[in-house]
Amino acid sequence: MNDRISRPELVALLALMFASIAFSMDAMLPALPQISAELSPDRANLSQLILTVFILGLGLGTFIVGPISDAFGRRSVILCGVGVYVLGAVLSWQAQSLETLLIARFLQGAGAAAPRVVGTAVLRDLYEGRAMAKLISLVMMLFVLFPAVAPLIGTLIMSFAGWRGIFAGFVVFALIQLVWVSIRLPETLPPERRRPLRRRELAAAFREIVGNATVRLSTITQTLVMTSMFTMLLLVQPVFFNVFGMGETFPYWFFMVAIVSGGASILNASLVMRLGMRRLVVTSLSVQIAVASFVAVYAAWNPEMTGAFPIYIIWMCTVFAMIGLTVGNLNAIALEPVGHIAGMAASVVAAIATFCGSLLAVPFGLTFNGWLTPAALGIAVMCTICVLLMRHMERLEGRVPVTPPAAPGE
Repeated sequence: MNDRISRPELVALLALMFASIAFSMDAMLPALPQISAELSPDRANLSQLILTVFILGLGLGTFIVGPISDAFGRRSVILCGVGVYVLGAVLSWQAQSLETLLIARFLQGAGAAAPRVVGTAVLRDLYEGRAMAKLISLVMMLFVLFPAVAPLIGTLIMSFAGWRGIFAGFVVFALIQLVWVSIRLPETLPPERRRPLRRRELAAAFREIVGNATVRLSTITQTLVMTSMFTMLLLVQPVFFNVFGMGETFPYWFFMVAIVSGGASILNASLVMRLGMRRLVVTSLSVQIAVASFVAVYAAWNPEMTGAFPIYIIWMCTVFAMIGLTVGNLNAIALEPVGHIAGMAASVVAAIATFCGSLLAVPFGLTFNGWLTPAALGIAVMCTICVLLMRHMERLEGRVPVTPPAAPGE
């Protein structure tokens, strides 16, 4: 690798790039009531779409940026994506209607796809297997600091510049990435390893990706895990504000939950080389099945959730801890057999997981009426399906070992 950037600096840079998504969502959480009051006073529940359309834009963008980075290199695609993100943030800042804001947020999400997806491809260019999973865990460990402080940052900005000022903060955040990538990140995909954007070759690569059982099963599992996370994110604001009446202290509770949950990424980085990716994923999912099932039963017995705030906080911690113990490992599992087309593979996996995960979470957000049983039961069922998929993957890999692809020229 180019000696302009060390491994610790690479981890820090990728953490910042990955954090664009979490920051762009979580900093908006305390602003949703104000945005709703100003732009959609008669449709308060629609303010959740400010998060949803960002995720949908992210999902669409991930379909595109990976194959483009396989053809033209990683750095240029990251820089272009950051530029689109900045444009979306500026348009959001100027929006005078909810419809305009939603369109701008969709554009912002599409731009955020490049740092996230191509950053994963950069890691796969350089590492594979458990080593890649360990580095992703280190990235996630730093990345979790951003969602931890994002609501606090959003609240602070709002106190000086209103909710529109948050989008100016997004612009500053993106410009830092732009400068850092331009100066320090080397190109990790040399010209001789690039794949031209030809329909036949793209189709063949896509067939290889979806035809591989390991890639397919890990992608479906990641989709359901992302659905669980998006469901929690969509509900966190109305639950804090409407169910528990804790709106004023919400940013501080969210900070605590994110910090506690971030320990899962540290734990994953320390255990993955010894225990393996699949075992950690199954263990984390199994814990969530138990916790979410308990919450579902408790909420059915106590639908008003009277005195249940500590239970809800513990549940939040376990959901976000599950993300730290699964997403990085599932990405590494999916990309392990298709490293020769890492850009497109990262796009397909992330696009399906993000786009489908966000769509599956929408009904939980839009139909939420204060009762937590449907969401908790849904998360328990999805995690159960994930465990079954992982067990099936283990059986398939036990019968048909995955053979790493030959290096170019071999």
